[in-house]
This record gives sequence, structure tokens and C-alpha cells, in this order.
Amino acid sequence: MPQSALNFDELFEAAQRSAVHLEMRDQYAVGDEADDFNAYLRTGERDVDPFSEYWAPWTAMISAAVARGVVVRRARIVSEPVTDYIRYEHAGTVVNVAAGEQVRWLPRQHAVDLLVPGADLWIFDGARVLFNHFTGDGNWADPDMELRTEPSIAKQCADAFESIWDRAIPHEQYEIH
Repeated sequence: MPQSALNFDELFEAAQRSAVHLEMRDQYAVGDEADDFNAYLRTGERDVDPFSEYWAPWTAMISAAVARGVVVRRARIVSEPVTDYIRYEHAGTVVNVAAGEQVRWLPRQHAVDLLVPGADLWIFDGARVLFNHFTGDGNWADPDMELRTEPSIAKQCADAFESIWDRAIPHEQYEIH
């Protein structure tokens, strides 16, 4: 994630009870994943070493949050058949889970009657919503993040996340199509 006036790490580290992440794109093209994704496309293999240079900062942050009692959940709405990028994400999710995240997948056709936010997001402690903005091709937009703290927005987003979570398939049971 590019540097921004909003510091994601500080928001995450300030979370006391929960940090939930909603991803709804079938393709991301963010620069910090480019080398890893291209290697996956060439080899069909994904770095799944939680201590690798690629994963270590993330796994340390998640593990520390979980150790202090924060429940970290990630829900992904995906189209089927999935894109190469979603195959890549699925292959690496074992690291997210090992670090302490709970991850679920919801096929897009099972989400048609749900009201979902217009952008990917993080919700911290049910009160701070950090929207992630992307360009049409999946790269970070400018601005890349937008923090909203209005109670009505936080509630709408939290309710949407919970409806997705309730319907989604746990990572261990989700099969790529």
C-alpha cells in the first residue's frame, strides 16, 4: 500500500477488538505484489513462507493483533470461474490463516441480493472505515484511501460485512472453480 496521509499500520495497531477486511475485485495490480504475482504466473507456485521478506511484515502485524485479542477477519467476493489473480490469492491465504486471520470466500452469484459498499474496505472496531480506492485496472487510485468515522457509515459497512461473512465459505472449504 503506498504511503498516504492515512497510516494503515497505526489504524491497525490501534484496533482493540476487531479488524475486518472486505475485498470485492477479481484483479488487483498493485506494485508491491507485482514480482510475486508474476512469479506465480510463471511457476504456478506461491511464496507461503510466513517469515519470507514478502510475508513477514504482514504476519507480524496480524499475529500481534491476534495476541492482543483483536479478531481479524477477511471476506472476499469473487467471480467464478476465478481469475488468475484470485488463484494467486487463494494459494497464499494459507499464510493469512496461519498468522491468525479468519478468511472466507463468497462466490459473486451468491451475493446478488446483498447490499455491499462501493469499494473494498477495512473496518476497525466497528467504528472506523478505511475505504481502499483502486483504478479500473486494479492499481492504487489517488487518493488511495479514505477514512470515514460517521456512525451511520460504520454501521452500514459493518452490517454489509456481517451479511457477507454469514454467507461466505470458510477458506478451508472453498474450492477454486
